[in-house]
Amino acid sequence: MKTVKEIELTLKDEPGQLSGIADLLGASNIRIIAFHVSHRTAEGRLSLVADNPERAVNLLSTAGHELETHDVIACELPSHPGGLSAVLKPLKGASLNVDAVYPCLSTGERTTLIVRARPVGEALQSLEDEWIRILGEELYAL
Repeated sequence: MKTVKEIELTLKDEPGQLSGIADLLGASNIRIIAFHVSHRTAEGRLSLVADNPERAVNLLSTAGHELETHDVIACELPSHPGGLSAVLKPLKGASLNVDAVYPCLSTGERTTLIVRARPVGEALQSLEDEWIRILGEELYAL
């Protein structure tokens, strides 16, 4: 399946938590490709895609973070009005839930979205059926 790994972990509601994650990964030469932070009650949730997910999981786990990993879809956002709809409409048509959508920090001249939808195999197929460009592990090298 042409997916990438998303790492999701809880952040304490304290200054410097996100910075600490960025420092930890950066010091180990791991690049954060995309991230999304959401805040609920007294905690935040960080979802990220790193260029070396296995090493990132090991580092974060060793540092004491409880985390989950998910297979997610990295897809190119068409560069025209309604481009986001071009990605979301096939998922809606397939009656699939979208749990998260967030852009990559930089993938050159294109805009790449990370889409967490379930079930991921059906979501992937619905996007491919509509000719949405999907990036697998090649995302890690952009």
